[in-house]
Amino acid sequence: MTASPLRIAVAGASGRMGRMLVEAVLAAPDCAMAGALDVAGSPALGQDAGAFAGQHTGVVITSDLRTGLANAQVLIDFTRPEGTLAHLAVCRALGVKAVIGTTGFSEAQKAEIAAHAGHIALVMAPNMSVGVNVVLKLLDQAARALNQGYDIEVIEAHHRHKVDAPSGTALQMGEVLAGALGRNLKDCAVFAREGVTGERDPSSIGFATIRGGDIVGDHTVLFAGTGERIEISHKSSSRAGYAQGSLRAARFLAGRPSGLFNMNDVLGLG
Repeated sequence: MTASPLRIAVAGASGRMGRMLVEAVLAAPDCAMAGALDVAGSPALGQDAGAFAGQHTGVVITSDLRTGLANAQVLIDFTRPEGTLAHLAVCRALGVKAVIGTTGFSEAQKAEIAAHAGHIALVMAPNMSVGVNVVLKLLDQAARALNQGYDIEVIEAHHRHKVDAPSGTALQMGEVLAGALGRNLKDCAVFAREGVTGERDPSSIGFATIRGGDIVGDHTVLFAGTGERIEISHKSSSRAGYAQGSLRAARFLAGRPSGLFNMNDVLGLG
């Protein structure tokens, strides 16, 4: 007997990432479009979710959260913090699980998400790319081995439309690096340099941010030692990797009633 497809709703369905997610769901034989959300006033409201790709899904883009989530098992959300929290409140009420790729949450907002996870299953990660999450594992190993005599810098680049900096992925890389070195990122992160800064503090982790054009997302961690440099990089040429990772996360949630998970859980990286 063939299992029923996983019913997925997409938030921000007419945005760049939203459309990539819709395409990924439509292309996956074990998934089905069950809902499409967008903000009130969006010109896409009332359109079929697959119209941009010339496909008819029968799912209409709506700003009414209960309508858009009524038939879904999992919501995939790459929007803004305030929107995601509004979505999660309705998900909790309806028993819909969620994959959260939104970044820029405050500590208070993260606590609110953790409270929802006591009732519904959530995967939350600043980057859903399988490749990025493998890189995070490599960074942990590298930082432990290169814990003396190496200066660490995180360099990230994104498109001109990105509103937060550094990126959530860059910050997660910093957290992994600091944790591997037994440091607190809040105490050792350097986010800006200008003027006469003095010598570099060897215990610091530096961040450099680039914004321009249509760069999907590039991240490099530089370990600069004496006589050698080690660079660990991930470069995204499209958002397809994020979409495929999101579907893996959605499948992971299918058998879990509640809890807050990350991509290490999804990928079995420990």
